[in-house]
Amino acid sequence: MLYNPRHATRVRDLADRIAASENVTADLLAEAMAEAGADIPALKTARAARVHQLIAAGAWTDAALALIELAVPAWHLRRLVCEDGEWHCSLSRELNLPVELDDTADAHHALLPLAILGAFEEARRRARAPSELPFRSVPRVRTSTDQAINCDNYA
Repeated sequence: MLYNPRHATRVRDLADRIAASENVTADLLAEAMAEAGADIPALKTARAARVHQLIAAGAWTDAALALIELAVPAWHLRRLVCEDGEWHCSLSRELNLPVELDDTADAHHALLPLAILGAFEEARRRARAPSELPFRSVPRVRTSTDQAINCDNYA
């Protein structure tokens, strides 16, 4: 995927609205789904009908989890915990890694569905802009046919 600064701004704006929201609305979930659907053809198929049904039924948490499953299938729910009256959600691409080594998409909010939706938007942002991720490739080193000599002075 190519990096599009306008798209990054829209995702950041939606993430800011999610963080600032005091309640969950069908419009907010539908907007998140529509924003993800612009990039992912699977959201324009019949598989998206389940998410629409969950939104219509007011099953906000189930709809947010189904949206993660549909729009960012490489990401999985790693942690979902309520601490001090606030929900913390972490999504991960590598569930087998220890937590300390994992690069997770995290969000927190007083409402569970909005914490999940915030982590979803963070995962989408990371998937969309690979140039922002740390460089993970090992550089190639040309092999030498010369002999290595120790040049340290031990005197």
